[in-house]
This record gives sequence, C-alpha cells and structure tokens, in this order.
Amino acid sequence: MTVLLLHALPLDERMWEPQRAAFGDAVAPRLYGRGASMEGWARSILAEVEGEIVAVGASMGGYCALELVRQAPERVRGLVLAGARVEADSPERRERRAKTLELIRAGGAEALWEDMRPKLFPPGETEVVAFARGLALDQRPEELAAAVEAIRDRRDSTEVVARFERPVLFVAGRDDPFVSQAEAPPLVEARAFDTGHLPSLERPEEFNAVVAEFLARV
Repeated sequence: MTVLLLHALPLDERMWEPQRAAFGDAVAPRLYGRGASMEGWARSILAEVEGEIVAVGASMGGYCALELVRQAPERVRGLVLAGARVEADSPERRERRAKTLELIRAGGAEALWEDMRPKLFPPGETEVVAFARGLALDQRPEELAAAVEAIRDRRDSTEVVARFERPVLFVAGRDDPFVSQAEAPPLVEARAFDTGHLPSLERPEEFNAVVAEFLARV
C-alpha cells in the first residue's frame, strides 16, 4: 500500500516535506504539467503508481484524489480530503476562477501568491509562510493556469464518495476561508484543526498524528 500525497495550489510536491519525514515510503507526485483536467491527472498518476494506495489530498490535491476514486475505486484503500469539498464549482466559484486566470496571465506566479497568501495563512511572516512563498514563486504561470482550469472543470464527486465503501477522512482548518468542517459529506469522519487552509503545513505534527491513526485503520 502506497501513501500518495497530492499537493495544493499554488505550491508543489515539496509542501509535503513534513509528511515525507513521518511516512518515509510515501509518494508525492508533481501535479503540474499533466494537462488541464483532473481526469488526465488521475490517469497519469494511476499509470505511475502501482498497487493499492491511500490518497491524501490537500485542496487541489483533494480534487485529484477524488478523481482517483472515481477511476479506480478498487485501488484506493482510503481517502483523506484536506480543505477539499466534494461538490463541483458553483457558477460563482467558476467566475472567481476566471478572475484568477486573468490574474495569472497578467502577473504570473507572484501575483497569484499575493492574492492567495492571506487566504492560506494567518497574518504575519513565519518560516512556514516563507517556505510556501518560495514554492509558489517557483511555478510556471502556464502550469498554474492549467491547474486552475482543472480545478474549475472538475466533476461533482458527491456520489463518488457516497458509493465509496472504504474509509474517508475530511479535514478542515477552523479559519479556512474556502472549506469548513460543516461541508463534510454525510457519514464521513471529519476533523478540524486550529489552522487556515493548509493544516499539514501549519500543524504538521498534529496532522501527521491524525493521518497515522487513519492509516492504521485502512
């Protein structure tokens, strides 16, 4: 069984360093560069990783994890969604994605980071924020834009989760402006952290303990 760590926008696979240290055999693929659809991302990852997996997805990575379940439920032993809702984008959210695309095309990775930073972390400069900023500014604008398109156009996964017969854990930060614990699907275990959108970075030890306990049950 492989623990598969799927990263958030606008970061990359290096965001999982605190988890790679805790789960040494985990795999953290780069999601950018796989096209502009979650379907294509999931097909690509399923071809790269053999055997059964536990998919741990943060935000954008959670949407890819849901597509993995849709395409190959027999291979997914468990699913952790951190800051990722199961529904498709509403019309209002799609409009916001369009504005994000305009922002990226006009100002690149730095403009996207400046827009997202106050939504991802509490105010103040910390080592975690500096680390995240470095990752965000490393990204190519065209790959960020393709990722936003993939998020915008993802399919609704409500029924995918409802039909999934293996454990699902829904994680959210109490100060997350995007997703709340109350949005957990029915009958799905939910946990809240005293963080913003990325508990795996803000509270890595707590997050790792929760994931380790989940892994012991799948």
